Amino acid sequence: MARVRKLLGRPLGIGVLVVAVAVAGFGLYWFQPWKLWQDQTVEEALPAAQVTPGPAEEEQSTTPGAAEAEPSEAPSSPAGPQTLASGELISHEHATSGTVKLVRLDDGSHVVRLENLDTSNGPDLRVWLTDAPVKEGQAGWHVFDDGEYVSLGKLKGNKGSQNYAIPDNVDPSRYTSVSIWCDRFDVSFGAAELGRA
Repeated sequence: MARVRKLLGRPLGIGVLVVAVAVAGFGLYWFQPWKLWQDQTVEEALPAAQVTPGPAEEEQSTTPGAAEAEPSEAPSSPAGPQTLASGELISHEHATSGTVKLVRLDDGSHVVRLENLDTSNGPDLRVWLTDAPVKEGQAGWHVFDDGEYVSLGKLKGNKGSQNYAIPDNVDPSRYTSVSIWCDRFDVSFGAAELGRA
């Protein structure tokens, strides 16, 4: 009888060990706890305006002997990036701080800019432009996927200043907030209400 129990116990023990290793492996993959201790800093400048030559400059550069000629008008200067809306990030599931800006670039395109971002790292973090209200505390953790939102891509780094292009077919005036969204667990790490400039 003891021999039968020993034979049955060995495969059962191996089976339990295999299941435990598989569960631990899945848990590590899913939660990626090591990211809580790994910071990734990304520092991007705001995209610069492209300087295009004005009609007088084009004429000057193609006319022989134009080096001595005085330009008839001042070179055209770009208007530069314009901040349309901005807000301060508040903490949700993780301590989060920094400034969010909705910026129209000189070429008419738009970006969401995160400045001085400081949040936790985590699995599958995204930057979302949303129409949801920003609420303090746990009431605000899960609201951003309730309405309309546009994912602007994966968070480039959990610290620093970064730019996220808004697709040309998206009207940024329809959205009122930005969330650092953990897509794996459907929770906001932090968010900012966009107050119009």
